[in-house]
Amino acid sequence: MSNDLAARPRAGKRAAPVAMASPGRTVSFRPLPSKLLVRLRVLPHRAQRYDTEGDWIWHDQTLEIRISREVGEHDPRYGVLLFVHELIEALLCRADGITTACVDAFDLAYPGADPGEDPAAPYHRQHMSAEAAERALADYLGIDWQDYLGR
Repeated sequence: MSNDLAARPRAGKRAAPVAMASPGRTVSFRPLPSKLLVRLRVLPHRAQRYDTEGDWIWHDQTLEIRISREVGEHDPRYGVLLFVHELIEALLCRADGITTACVDAFDLAYPGADPGEDPAAPYHRQHMSAEAAERALADYLGIDWQDYLGR
C-alpha cells in the first residue's frame, strides 16, 4: 500500500492549507470544500448582477457561476469557454483567500471593460490563469480567439 493514502485527510476532517511555492511567491493553497457544489446558471444578460457576461459567487461550499445566455447563442462553444474561465478563476480565488466581495468591489468600481486584466486587480493572477486555460480550450475546440473576443 502506498504512503500517499496515509497523507490524505480522513472523512469528516478538513485538510489544512498547503504551502506551495511558485516562481516569485509562496502561497497557502486552501483545499476545495469537502461538499463542493457547482451550480451553473445560464440567464439573460440583463439578469446579471452587473454588466458582465460571466460572474461567480461563493455561498459557503456552493459556487454559483452565472453566464449570459447570449454568449452561447452566438456559438454554443463560447458558453463552454466562459464557464471554464469563471470556474477556474473562482476556484483559484477561493484557494488564495480572495472573496467574492473583494472581486465585486473591484469590478464595480472599475471604469474599463475587463477589470481582471488590470494588474491592480486583487484577482489579476487568477484571472490571467483562467484566461490561459480558456485560450487553450478555444484552440482545442477550433475557435479563433479574436472572433471569440469580438462577439
